[in-house]
Amino acid sequence: TVENDWFRQRLTLVLLCVVAAFSVLFVRLFYLQVVEGEEYRRLSENNCIRLQAIDAPRGLIYDRDGKLLVDNRPAFDLSIVPKDAKPVSQTVSKLSSFLGTDGAEMFDALQKNRNRASYVPVVLRHDISRNALAAVEVHRYLLPGVQVDVKPRRQYIEPGSAAHLLGYLSEISPEELTCGDYPDCRSGDTIGKFGVEKSYQSLLQGKRGGRQVEVDARGRVVRVLQTVDAHPGLNLYLTIDSGLQKKAEELLRGKAGAVVALDPRTGRVLALASSPSFDQNIFVDGMSDDQWKSLVENPYRPMENKAIQALYPPASTYKIITALAGLEEGVIDANTTFFCPGYHTFGNRVYRCWKRGGHGHMNVVSAIEQSCDVFFYQVGQKLGIDRLAWYAKACGLGSVTGIELDNEEPGLVPTAAWKRKKTGIPWQGGETLSVAIGQGYNLVTPLQMAVAISAIANGGARYQPMVLHHARKADGDVVQRREPRIVGRLPVSEQTLALVQNGLWRVVNGDRGTARRIRLKNVDIAGKTGTAQVFSRKKSEDNTKTPDAEHLKPHAWFVAYAPAENPEIAVSVLIEHGEHGSSAAAPVAGELIRYFLAPKAEGEALLAGTGSEEEQKQE
Repeated sequence: TVENDWFRQRLTLVLLCVVAAFSVLFVRLFYLQVVEGEEYRRLSENNCIRLQAIDAPRGLIYDRDGKLLVDNRPAFDLSIVPKDAKPVSQTVSKLSSFLGTDGAEMFDALQKNRNRASYVPVVLRHDISRNALAAVEVHRYLLPGVQVDVKPRRQYIEPGSAAHLLGYLSEISPEELTCGDYPDCRSGDTIGKFGVEKSYQSLLQGKRGGRQVEVDARGRVVRVLQTVDAHPGLNLYLTIDSGLQKKAEELLRGKAGAVVALDPRTGRVLALASSPSFDQNIFVDGMSDDQWKSLVENPYRPMENKAIQALYPPASTYKIITALAGLEEGVIDANTTFFCPGYHTFGNRVYRCWKRGGHGHMNVVSAIEQSCDVFFYQVGQKLGIDRLAWYAKACGLGSVTGIELDNEEPGLVPTAAWKRKKTGIPWQGGETLSVAIGQGYNLVTPLQMAVAISAIANGGARYQPMVLHHARKADGDVVQRREPRIVGRLPVSEQTLALVQNGLWRVVNGDRGTARRIRLKNVDIAGKTGTAQVFSRKKSEDNTKTPDAEHLKPHAWFVAYAPAENPEIAVSVLIEHGEHGSSAAAPVAGELIRYFLAPKAEGEALLAGTGSEEEQKQE
């Protein structure tokens, strides 16, 4: 019937489809099992496909003239894949005997990574020697699962130089892996932990690559199936002058302290040195317990960046701010004079001047030149603490400068409200006198004072300090360029600034200047000395005497700029327990300026000062 014919046609069609499908499956199975059977049998029994990471070379770091400061070198890391190395303990024992070690370090590494997948390589030793590499290669067939990977490793060209500025690398911690700040990092990666290396981690790290490889039963690579190239990090060109940096470090050798040199026209950092320093390479290569203890237990704190982290009383360098405030607030003018008999009486206490016999009649310019305490006691008394504090903050004290380095300290600018909140005790008038000469509760960093003196030098613009000039790709294309940034202006008139600048010029070039010993023949330096007391003196104690204990000796300050008429460099120097700014800190600044401005200052040594022994040991 018609209905049966239709059913047969449909059934035939279904059967044909089924036969066709099974035919395709049969052909495919025949191809896989007969034609390619031997190859797939080999792969299934002995080989597998794995992904291997390719670390990106970290960006290089140069100084402003293109001199290489931080490089990468090839390093050989010894790893083991537990899945391929069975029995693992036997393989590690063989490996340790070939390398001539006891193997404890390698077993510890395996123990720490026991929870990882067995096909993930475990690094047994970083940066093995050429001899160790040769031993592994010679015995490769006896060491299943053992592999040597060539990876770029950080190398600091001149260990210890600019260590606090450049920083260092170290292995990422579990806490850093989970904090979310390092999304492209994995366990075992190294990251910037300090300085420029940390601040510009995202620019320097590059982008990881990878390759798909076929390995045999012993974990040896048979062939590379596919590769995705790694992209190197950006190369950084800093603002520092490496020659000036090394000169600063040379001048600080054997001392604890800091030197900061800025371009007052832009805020770019020319040198930033902190002493004592440390070798950054030991953080990359790994250090012993003794090396770590020598760093953290050193009383001179080599791991502290004293330029931005250490806080000191500004001493007489603060008199610059007291002078600005007094002139601008109208409590003194260019013709105002105070008589200095060597002391000032306030209430029932006598506040002494550094010069026992007194300075006589002083105006603001001569008071800056000779650093007369009595003059500034009286200016501070007329101003009051809160007006002084307002000008100090306007000069950048009491807050971070914004330099792109980690852990910068803001310092402290005391006010009456601050003391009441901190101690519950009202502000006392005598405390204002101490603050006016840079003692008391005042705390600053050398970088803050460098920024302040730069603003005096350039006519009042306060620049954010910069350490990065620009960043480039490996092919040379500039992708980031940092421009100078003004973050504030000194709230003073041109007349006020001119008077203070004249006083600072006379500090070095005047007949009674406290830093006249660093005078140069062809370059005028302007600056201010300071001697910061680190302990309280009794009322009856002679101010000219210093304690014998090294840690109780005053800190020595000097801030300066040059040439005075058209400044190109501003310098802040702090020597811990250096006693006198004129004898300990000022010569360091003078040598730096002479080095930087050569040949303008060529052929002229720092001049020996004249005057009495007491005058030579003044502020």
